[in-house]
Amino acid sequence: MRKFLLALTILPTLLCAEVPHRLGSVHTPDVDLSYETFGSPGAEIPLIAVNGGPGLSHAYMMQNDLWQRAAAHRLVVLYDQRGTGASKQVQPHAPQSMDAQIADLDAIRNALSLDRIAVLGDSYGGMIAMAYAAAHPEHISRLILSDSAAPSWKAMVHLLPQVFPDREEQGDAEAKKLAADPEGAAQAGLVNHMRMLFYSADMRDAYLSHMGDLGFVPAVGRAVEQATENLDLTPKLAGFHFPTLVMTGRYDMNVAPLTAWRMAHTIPGAKIVFFEKSGHLPAYEEPEKYLNVLETFLATDKTTPAAKAPKATAHSG
Repeated sequence: MRKFLLALTILPTLLCAEVPHRLGSVHTPDVDLSYETFGSPGAEIPLIAVNGGPGLSHAYMMQNDLWQRAAAHRLVVLYDQRGTGASKQVQPHAPQSMDAQIADLDAIRNALSLDRIAVLGDSYGGMIAMAYAAAHPEHISRLILSDSAAPSWKAMVHLLPQVFPDREEQGDAEAKKLAADPEGAAQAGLVNHMRMLFYSADMRDAYLSHMGDLGFVPAVGRAVEQATENLDLTPKLAGFHFPTLVMTGRYDMNVAPLTAWRMAHTIPGAKIVFFEKSGHLPAYEEPEKYLNVLETFLATDKTTPAAKAPKATAHSG
């Protein structure tokens, strides 16, 4: 029996090895955007997943094989936001405004010759996804908000200080010790922050043990926060007339489920799903349920006609 269970554990990874993987870049006047795709264009609606942060690359979303598995029947696209990860070639004084983020996402979509897409925004990426959906509803087939930031920073329900006072105190102490090294302090702060995002201590330890470099650029994070501090997308939500799925970890203290609840009840017809054994990262803590919920939501939509081959510069990964 144990051998059989082990085989079941290995099988998804073996299947994922068959999924096409491409790396590419899109040149814009502001930045050379780096992306990667899994799967191939076809009848199933393509999915662009937008990572959170701000100031992180999409590396934190690649800690298991969920996206490769999601690409078994569709094209899945992830990219690094301007100034992070492999998208470091940014023109001096290029803005970090939400308009710039919308333009970057649309540049990725256009370069891959995708007309209608499903957009998934994770954490801060949910704010970008909502902003893009408001600006380009003609390209939105499905919208997925995964432990998404609120439509404005001021509406965020953030409980980490109340739930993890010991971790917050430890983080403050580390910051004081590293005061002469702002970059080091920021990186240490990121690790401390990640320690507070999980429901399961075992899952937390596993994630932290192999997460590697998440491509965190503190200056980018600060610039994004400053550029979007007064942004409020709330009035836009009632105008969303495409299917929307809101997902949240029941024990997400970074963006408390009340935030998801409010968004789901503002967007017409939105569906909300709680992950009962997850914090801020249900795609990592409950990947089987996450994939099933995602696929069920996307299954009823197909592209017509089939998407064209990518026209952006790309090479095999």
